[in-house]
Amino acid sequence: MDPKQRKQTSSSSRVSMTSDTSKDGPPYFSNSNKEGNVIPVTEQFPVCGPQAKIGEYDLALPPLMEDWTKEHVKDWLIVRLRVPQQIAQKLYDQELSGACLVSYEKQDLLELGVPRAPTIQIIRQVEKFKKHLETFEPGERIPKSYYESREGELWKSIKMQDVSGNMDESVEVETVSSDSGIQSVSSTVLMLEEARHRIRSVMDQTKTNDKQLHIAEIPDNATFLQLKKPICQIRPFDQNNTSIFYTQNDILPPVAGPSNLIDPVHEYQLLPSANEATEREILYEFTKEVFSFSASCMNSRTNGTIHFGVNNEPGQGHGQVVGHKITSFSKYNEAFESCLSEYFEEKHINAARMCIRPPKFIQVHSQDGTTSDKWVIEVDVVSTYSDTQESLFYTLLTIASTEKKQQSKTECLFVRDGPRSINILADTNPRIVQEKMKSLIDKVKCWASARKSAEEKDEPQPSRGHQGQRLKQLITRGRDAFENYIQVIVVTDKCHLSQLEHLGFLKEMKLFAVLEFDPESDVNGTCSFYRRDRVANLHYPRMYTTQDSVTAVIGKLNLFKQTSWIFCNGRVNEEDETDKPLTASEWLKKRSGDINNMISFLCNPDLLSKDGLLVVFILHSAVADISSPILEAFCAIYRTLEGVDNILCICKDSTVFSHWKQLIECRCKEDITSKCIYELSLNEISSTIKKLKEPQTRSSERYLPSTGSSSVLLAKKDEELMTVLDILCENECENTEIETKESFQEFKMKTEENFYRGGQVSWWNFHLSEKPGCLPFIKRDKYKELYDLITPVEGYTNPCVMINLLHHPGCGGTTLAMHVLWDLRSKFRCAVVKNNMATNNEIAAQVMTLLTYGKQEQPGYTPVLLLVENWDDVEDLKQCMLNVASDRKRHNNLMVIILNCERTQFPVESSRGSRIANVFIINKLSTKEQSLFFEKLQQLKDDHEKPETFYAFMIMTNNFREAYITNLVSNTLKDLDTTTQQGRLFSFLALLNTHVNGSYMSLSLCEELVGIRNSLWKQETLDDKMNPYATLLITFTVEEHGTFQAVRFLHQMIASNCLQVITQKHKLSLAEITTNLLFCDQVYKSCMGKDYLVQNIQSMLVTRHRKEQGDDTDSLFSPLIEKIGMEGTGKEGLEKITQVLKRATERFDRSATLPQALARHFCLKEKDFESALKWALDAQGKKSNSYISDTVGQVYKSQLKKEIEDSKDFTPKALDKCLMLGSKAVNAFRDSQELAKKDEQVDLFDLHNRKKPKSYNTLGYVGETEVMMILLDVIKDLPLFTLSDQHKRDKMLQFLKGHHPMRNLYGHENGNLNINQFVTVLADHEKFLVSLKPRLKEIFSFFENYFTYLRPRSVPRERETADERSKRKVSEYFRKYLQLFSISEDDKASEKASNPNLSLRQEIEDHRQYLEKRRADSFAGLLQCLTDKSCMEMEHILKKWQFIFDKSSCRYVSDTVNFILANIVLHSIKPSSTLLYKYEQLVNLLNEVLQKEGTNSNLTELYYLSMLLMWPMKDQRLESSAASKNISTYVTSAKKSFHRRFSHMFPARSAITHFFLGKSNGLKRIVSKARLDQILINVSRQQASCSGQSTQPRNLHHLWQSGAAWNEPKVQGKLLRIKGKSENGDIYVNYGGNLKMLVRPVYLGDIRSGCSREEVSFYLGFTMEGPVAYDIKYENEQ
Repeated sequence: MDPKQRKQTSSSSRVSMTSDTSKDGPPYFSNSNKEGNVIPVTEQFPVCGPQAKIGEYDLALPPLMEDWTKEHVKDWLIVRLRVPQQIAQKLYDQELSGACLVSYEKQDLLELGVPRAPTIQIIRQVEKFKKHLETFEPGERIPKSYYESREGELWKSIKMQDVSGNMDESVEVETVSSDSGIQSVSSTVLMLEEARHRIRSVMDQTKTNDKQLHIAEIPDNATFLQLKKPICQIRPFDQNNTSIFYTQNDILPPVAGPSNLIDPVHEYQLLPSANEATEREILYEFTKEVFSFSASCMNSRTNGTIHFGVNNEPGQGHGQVVGHKITSFSKYNEAFESCLSEYFEEKHINAARMCIRPPKFIQVHSQDGTTSDKWVIEVDVVSTYSDTQESLFYTLLTIASTEKKQQSKTECLFVRDGPRSINILADTNPRIVQEKMKSLIDKVKCWASARKSAEEKDEPQPSRGHQGQRLKQLITRGRDAFENYIQVIVVTDKCHLSQLEHLGFLKEMKLFAVLEFDPESDVNGTCSFYRRDRVANLHYPRMYTTQDSVTAVIGKLNLFKQTSWIFCNGRVNEEDETDKPLTASEWLKKRSGDINNMISFLCNPDLLSKDGLLVVFILHSAVADISSPILEAFCAIYRTLEGVDNILCICKDSTVFSHWKQLIECRCKEDITSKCIYELSLNEISSTIKKLKEPQTRSSERYLPSTGSSSVLLAKKDEELMTVLDILCENECENTEIETKESFQEFKMKTEENFYRGGQVSWWNFHLSEKPGCLPFIKRDKYKELYDLITPVEGYTNPCVMINLLHHPGCGGTTLAMHVLWDLRSKFRCAVVKNNMATNNEIAAQVMTLLTYGKQEQPGYTPVLLLVENWDDVEDLKQCMLNVASDRKRHNNLMVIILNCERTQFPVESSRGSRIANVFIINKLSTKEQSLFFEKLQQLKDDHEKPETFYAFMIMTNNFREAYITNLVSNTLKDLDTTTQQGRLFSFLALLNTHVNGSYMSLSLCEELVGIRNSLWKQETLDDKMNPYATLLITFTVEEHGTFQAVRFLHQMIASNCLQVITQKHKLSLAEITTNLLFCDQVYKSCMGKDYLVQNIQSMLVTRHRKEQGDDTDSLFSPLIEKIGMEGTGKEGLEKITQVLKRATERFDRSATLPQALARHFCLKEKDFESALKWALDAQGKKSNSYISDTVGQVYKSQLKKEIEDSKDFTPKALDKCLMLGSKAVNAFRDSQELAKKDEQVDLFDLHNRKKPKSYNTLGYVGETEVMMILLDVIKDLPLFTLSDQHKRDKMLQFLKGHHPMRNLYGHENGNLNINQFVTVLADHEKFLVSLKPRLKEIFSFFENYFTYLRPRSVPRERETADERSKRKVSEYFRKYLQLFSISEDDKASEKASNPNLSLRQEIEDHRQYLEKRRADSFAGLLQCLTDKSCMEMEHILKKWQFIFDKSSCRYVSDTVNFILANIVLHSIKPSSTLLYKYEQLVNLLNEVLQKEGTNSNLTELYYLSMLLMWPMKDQRLESSAASKNISTYVTSAKKSFHRRFSHMFPARSAITHFFLGKSNGLKRIVSKARLDQILINVSRQQASCSGQSTQPRNLHHLWQSGAAWNEPKVQGKLLRIKGKSENGDIYVNYGGNLKMLVRPVYLGDIRSGCSREEVSFYLGFTMEGPVAYDIKYENEQ
């Protein structure tokens, strides 16, 4: 049938239908009839009220729906909503007025018999109408502020609306019918031409006129847009782009009519929610709208996309992304597939299927960047000419009939009318329909022709860009490969799951940090993908905004070792609100500051050198908002790096790029195009970058040796977790990528050259020496000795063994150690500690990880051979190993060998005195070694051009001859000009490398110092600038303080000789070089490794030589300062020191150690005590610690000594000054004592000493003692107190003991003026002087306790420690103290003879003085008697205590305690003595005192005795012994009391065990350690005599330390082995009842972790802190 006839015959029975967008919106009010968009004139309403023309008549409705009659409602339902007439009539019959309608809900209409679909439609339209009236104001204009002058898509879209609006307006005149919206063929051609003309005119206007767009009237729903919010990117048309997503409340471009037929038109729809309709109704609405829209596009021959989940209401919310909750995608796809054939005629089904694409589901993200459960559904329509030809596509819509309870099909013909679809057949007037159809048929022919022409012009052109080449240039910086030293910071947003597989290149790069703007990245994004194979630490920006030094942050956050993944907008799974994701506006307010601070830190030259940094932006979606967080990050990086030289931007496509480019041009006025890659896919980018990577020099699969000659694969991610270890695998350097490349020969030559010139040996050096045709690596003479010391594994009885390799600096010690490791890599799991800043606990934990790697429950481990260099506290490292390994430890099974490669100036002497197994190597070659080196030199001559420049190797080949080095340096430096930049740098490095072991300067700093400004593209190198002196320098990689390139001399001997040549030949003094270094501002500006460099410079100025730390001498000042002092005459040298140190204090104005050093210089060298005090107090003001307070005291003490020396005739005035100085010195030293309790054990800024053994500073006590003894020496020599005169001596003692005031003693000698003046001075200082004796007694008691109760936690090395020196000094002072205050036995006898009635009190005092003299007057002193008193002496001591105990009228608790201990000590020395009290008597005495003192006393010694005497007997229950029933309480009291007195010393010292629990009863079961020591010495002597060897003193310590002492049968025969139970890491002994005795393990490593409850046995020792367990064994392993 002809289409015209067809429409004439059916129009009378057809009900008008349209899609939801074709349904007119709510009534729209305007003051003008002239509209600027696509709504037909017939749908405009005058101010008087809503009005619609239908055919030849008007529909007039009142403005308020409440005023509508039932007739108004009926007409509105039929005309405006296209509700079937029978439904409208039914409601009319029910008297439905407007007032009723506005109050109705969905259920009300359903109860009236209205089907569900029309019900939903009516309710929604009523709501729209009401909402529109609420927000509408007549005459309202859009504020000018809504429109911003913007470039790009937003501007174009606004202009296009202007064009389309005017275009449609001109066409309306030719419209045939009010609802058709279809133009004639001729008008269409005119329309397209007019559009082109208007577009050109608008674009021209844009170029010449910079004014903001102004729209006079309120536009319709297509243009009324919240233009303040940027337009977001729409999914590329007809592309399966799964990586696109929308953000909630984003604004999509405004809808518009067809333009060039190829660019898609858009329509927005909101489907009912699950609360508003059933699933079936929602799917019906979906398919109806999809196919209505599709048919309109196909008929209009335009491409189009319909979006469900986007607001289509007019007003500010138009185009706003809302999203729909979708429970099943498949149901939408099924509905789409099944309904397509129902909506289209059979002959057009295939065409429709070809044109209409299946639904695409786009996820909607929340505004804070997290994913939501909402989606936008999009359906594309591609109206290709081949599929549509000149056909008309009718659709059949299903309408439910309420009367017949069935559904009827209604035929529709949809076309696009501006921004919406309209139904040509909707008009009820047949004549109008016929005219529309006639016009449409002609227009379709025109559109089809235009479509065909448009498709031909739209053929895609192949890209002619060179973005692949650009990527190579940007990523390699013009080099052949992407070098490994480049540190990469990546900035990225959310990546779609489908694109993650193409981000593999990130795993191949050296990612320093990732700035992540996807809050879900660690759940299902880029971070999660990366962490599958690599390690990344999850951080927040605020963690980088800290006051800590760069070095401290590097250590704390593991920078350079592991990638930092920094979540710049929080994480979705974070519980803390502080780190939750934020919207863009909230982010700007709350987080942008942290981001700026973080980027300032990350891009700080102190952390990352600019020439080694690449920042890569990876943009997966368009950034359209000028205030976008990721754009803020770009601007911050742009500012910090001062441009885009270090930036690379990877954009997903050209659309993303164009948005990005425009925003950066707007914000930074920078064209970013040359730094952007946007034509390559992520797959292409990933493959290109991977191809550009430097060939791998490590095996792709690395294996560790395991038990039974098996191997374990070491995963890369697991290896990265062991950050402090350089692990040597058994297949190291095998099957590497580099060996397959042409560049391998060059790599081989460079590796060899670097090592033989003086670089650190690498595993490749050993591997290459094993290649065919190569000489084997030189084995030093000591190789076999060290190898044999390590290899007899079966001979080890300890789980952790230490071996020292002692060597001269630069003689090949480290190389020898690594050579042994290389050859043992299949026998041990070998590793080197590569970060000397690592803590012992950190190393121990990672070593245990390496030990147990690949093992589950199988027994046995392959031991770890760990190499550490110059470790300051190997004993502590060993203890940490044992602690961590406790749950893995098995009896007698070796787990770890620690090989400590220790640099020392005296390897032979250190080896001889060491208690640890060791090998030494010196800087002198044997004849055999010399021949091997000569052989190697010949091979190097064959392989390398100039092996004679391999100076480190040549020094050894020449047997370290000083003449060779001197000649080399002299020839190289003959033309050196120290005034040039090169000469200055050379002198700086020589000074540093000579005086600070391991010092260096960063490569970037060196380049800056010699004038290389732009090293990014390496057009000029440091070697070029420093030639020919560069042959003496080497560049290497540093890892301790961040990974970067650094420069040093090849050898310390070369550096030392260079410095000598510079100072002697070139007349540049050390003071001048040092001053130049201090004045060079460039050195102290930001550069990588600056913290360490500054620390090295300060160390060079202040660090003294100390024998206890392995130096050859003890020096007063640093070696550099002492050498400066020797330049010139004495006074000139002192002035130079003063000048240098003053310059240093100006440069390092926050340092306290430099003014402290200056104070010491003024004090010790120049004797300028006023200046010394000034600088000491300056240091104290900067940092108050015990050492600086001690310096203040030392200044006063030195001035005191000088005053005494200068006073030939000691006057009262001089005495007064001395006493004042002494008083000030004492106060300063007491301050030092108090501060020692609070001293930080580790100074974070002291990078050199932070691993050294912890110590408790006792210098304040020593200094105070010395000052008081000096003052007492002064007083005893005064004319008043002549020691030769007994009477005067007695007066002095009475005065000093406080028995008589000074004026009473000398009140009668008024005639002697000089004496009277002395008396006055002494009387003025009487309070201070009287305090000297008791204070000295107090200090001696402190030291007795300190050395007797406590021992160093770290066993001292084979050198005298500061504590030992203090002990020696204090002993000497005590001897002088006794001489001064004690009365000789002859004097006492004489006094007693002359005075028979000498009081009992005086006699007791005499006994106390005897005990004091024998150092047996205190508990600690009596404990020392265990080792230094004979039987006879000890009996005499007990007699004295017996007398005091018996005769004292008022018995002190301490006397009773000491008397009991004296019995125990004598019993230990001479058990058969008749003077001893019985065990029961001692227990009773002790019980009396315990009852009196209670359980809260500070007398720790009392509770210690209770443990010794009252510990339950073997198999004895607590309740069976009255004496033992409270022992658990006393143990707790001992611990509390001990902690109150000594807790401040715990970091440095721990409690000593003096007694053990034996097998016998009574006093016999108290076994002293001294007795066990004697047993072990005797056994050692017997064994030595049998083997003919001499006994070495170190054996005793070694026996205890190694645990061998417990295996000695005679020791086992003395001690009782107790059974207990391990619970939660502690040990308990249960003696019955509800009481359990807690016993602390001496070595935490003896107890397994995991809180396993196990039966254990052990030996029980007693410390002042409580009982301790030794030699713990698990009963199930016996």
